[in-house]
Amino acid sequence: MRSRLVLNFSTELADTPVTFSLVKDFGLSINILKASILPGRGGELLIEVEGSESEISKGIEFLKNKKVSVEGVEKRIKFNDAGCVHCGACTAVCFSEALSIGAPDWLLKFDSSKCVACGLCVKACPLRLFTVSFGG
Repeated sequence: MRSRLVLNFSTELADTPVTFSLVKDFGLSINILKASILPGRGGELLIEVEGSESEISKGIEFLKNKKVSVEGVEKRIKFNDAGCVHCGACTAVCFSEALSIGAPDWLLKFDSSKCVACGLCVKACPLRLFTVSFGG
């Protein structure tokens, strides 16, 4: 099982190696997709975790006990599909293929499970229908 998570670190936790514990103690594979953490200031970390559902659940519980805020990526990506004209400009920059357009209906489709919250769609969309909240 794979999950994309945003971890929000407080100032006190910025120097704590909690992701190392996820690997060592819970047997999870971690891919860091984006990071914005400064010592003494806190920050956010976007990771993809892979492991069994049980291991991931235990890892998330560990993070919450350490006072790390944990959110699924889909809660951080907002797409106003009601205003979309299905031009496909965003699909040209979406390397993760979370955005697609094609036959038979030629309507834009957004698969949040593939999204890595890179933010390229925000700049590519001429109507500014995407927002990504991650870091500053």
